Amino acid sequence: MKYPKTILNLIECFKKLPGIGEKTAERLALSLLEIDDETIDLFSKSLKDSKTKIRRCINCNNLSEEELCEICKDKSRNKTILCVVEEPKNVMLFEKLNIFDGFYHVLDGLISPIDGINPEDINISSLIERVKKDNVQEVILALKPSIEGETTSLYISKLLEDSNIKISKIAYGIPLGAEMDYVDSLTLEMALENRMDISTNKNS
Repeated sequence: MKYPKTILNLIECFKKLPGIGEKTAERLALSLLEIDDETIDLFSKSLKDSKTKIRRCINCNNLSEEELCEICKDKSRNKTILCVVEEPKNVMLFEKLNIFDGFYHVLDGLISPIDGINPEDINISSLIERVKKDNVQEVILALKPSIEGETTSLYISKLLEDSNIKISKIAYGIPLGAEMDYVDSLTLEMALENRMDISTNKNS
């Protein structure tokens, strides 16, 4: 006996989410039948809003509902330090630690020629523009410890080598090849605090 078509459609939708298999999708779909109408309405509205209201911050490329995200609108933060990350969820990782008071720049990927991802395919040019325009004094490269992360860090540091700024990257208490999402908060906090200076400029 098969589930009704509506339930089957729900199962298929959940299976499209990362890490969700057949059994988990089935359990989630059936659990929705037990949820009250108000929560279902909120769930439905939130799904639609995520596609119609969420945009990218015009300054840092983070997720936002307005032109500028909440972080970029915060005038109390340190304008001289810019933390470069691969994707928006990395911003949330650092914000949960509550130890970084500078600003962020989201690259939306890492350089990986083997995958056809070149420097012009990610937000490096806008990063260089921000550094020059906003009088940034330090750029922290908080990219995952992988070949792609190292390649991207090296490329950015080369572009900025003639700038009178400090270039550092987070320390590698983080295992090589690790996904930033799975790094525990203490390790990530120590990696940020013990970041290494990789500036090629003698005056920085």
